[in-house]
Amino acid sequence: MKDPGNRRFVRALKDESGQAIWWFVLTMTLFLGMGGLVVDVAHAYFSYRLLQASTNAAALAGAEGLPTSAWLTQANAFSSTSGNNNAYSNLPGVTMITGFPVSPCLTTLKNQGMACTSASIGNSVQVAQQAAVPTYFLSVLGIHTINIKYEATASMRGAAPIPYNVAIIVDSTNSMGTSDADCNGSSRLTCALAGVATLLGELYPCGSQYSTCTVNASGQATGAVDQVAIFTFPNVEASAAADEYNCNGSGLSASKGTIMPYSFPAVPSSSNTTYTAPTASSATYQVTGFLSNYRASTSASSLSGSSSLASAVGSGTGGTGCEMSDPGGAGTYYAGVIYQAQTALQNMAANNSGTQNVMIILSDGQAQSTNFASTAAGGATISTTSGIYPSTVDQCQQAVVAANYATGQGTRVYTVAYGSEDSGCTSSGGGTDNKVVLPTTCAVGANCTAYPGVSLSTITPCWTMEQMASAPQYFFSDYNQSGSGSTCQSASQPETNINQIFKNIFYDLTTPRLIPNTTT
Repeated sequence: MKDPGNRRFVRALKDESGQAIWWFVLTMTLFLGMGGLVVDVAHAYFSYRLLQASTNAAALAGAEGLPTSAWLTQANAFSSTSGNNNAYSNLPGVTMITGFPVSPCLTTLKNQGMACTSASIGNSVQVAQQAAVPTYFLSVLGIHTINIKYEATASMRGAAPIPYNVAIIVDSTNSMGTSDADCNGSSRLTCALAGVATLLGELYPCGSQYSTCTVNASGQATGAVDQVAIFTFPNVEASAAADEYNCNGSGLSASKGTIMPYSFPAVPSSSNTTYTAPTASSATYQVTGFLSNYRASTSASSLSGSSSLASAVGSGTGGTGCEMSDPGGAGTYYAGVIYQAQTALQNMAANNSGTQNVMIILSDGQAQSTNFASTAAGGATISTTSGIYPSTVDQCQQAVVAANYATGQGTRVYTVAYGSEDSGCTSSGGGTDNKVVLPTTCAVGANCTAYPGVSLSTITPCWTMEQMASAPQYFFSDYNQSGSGSTCQSASQPETNINQIFKNIFYDLTTPRLIPNTTT
């Protein structure tokens, strides 16, 4: 006897009549589940990209603050943690992973000239953030959050810089003729110019999109990026300035080394962006105009021999011996050259929007000149007692006020103390500073708050160079020179080799960049 239950089951399998709604319900459940998974994963990915962007921003902001302790505040300020600049309403609950932010000292960056200040202030910044992203559909499966995290590392320097107008002031007084044992025994002026040549070898003459920098008759390149001019002190006669870089094809020019008494250019106002070149019969501090023809292209490895800049630093077609000389004979006085360079920089910035002004001052001596013009700009008689520019006394303080004035006008001032002494500015040490005038005269500067409590014993050549810098990290010192004390050191920039100092200045002119987290 056949089993009736079995027959009914077989017929049910063969029966094509009935409803398909349960198949629909099952299929829709699967589709909704898949859709929910897509939505939650997409939301998590979107949140991850937000976290990635803010972590990168925090690392770059922190690196921008190096080498000062401001790096930590800036890194936190641009994170996504609650209350900070990149806190997103659709990404709540972001926290910093324990142990971050941190500023490690990476050997790879040290080898590129990026020094580390201390154990807590390195040459890079690492930031790591995390968040728990809530789910919408996966929660029915018990998955209520998706955990995300991101880590980023930024070096303090290395990315392509903004365009710069660079005024390089090189001391060419007599003492710069002494030798530098750390530079193959060459004169300090020769070594300083070699350092400038190193800087010119790193800067960007024109945009990298140009295979060759096309320059006009004035030495400016199409698509110029970094334009550079050289100034010197003491003054030279304007008509003989070209002799500082032109051998006329047969050795030094007979008029090379002509000096004139220190002149007193007008203090440029914030609205004074018109630079009037000196007449041929007048004194000037400017050796070359602002040029971008110092290399044939951004990728060129050597300087252009036909460039006046290259010739001035000993890399021109005339070769060694045609570079700037050290005529001496007038002592050191800074304020006049700083004001003339600042006026020229302001003119450049006004005619080249989007550029940043930079002034680099290299000197080895104290300000104690006695060789001055009898009148200042406009024919006014110079002051001999006030200490306020133009004056023949309190020359070190005038230098600080002048450089701080440039800083106040937006110029970044670097200083390189090349054998600066730890004493000598005051009248008791053979200098001209006989009273403290900074608290009143620095009203035109940017760093007045730095001077309360300054006494005459504080004012030294080394202190002057340090205070002229726009910030401590812009002060460099090669104290391994005769006459310099070992205490004339930069806390932020320990490098003492003059050539490497100029490399470090170049790196400082670049901007922070993201680097792999695995960089050591």
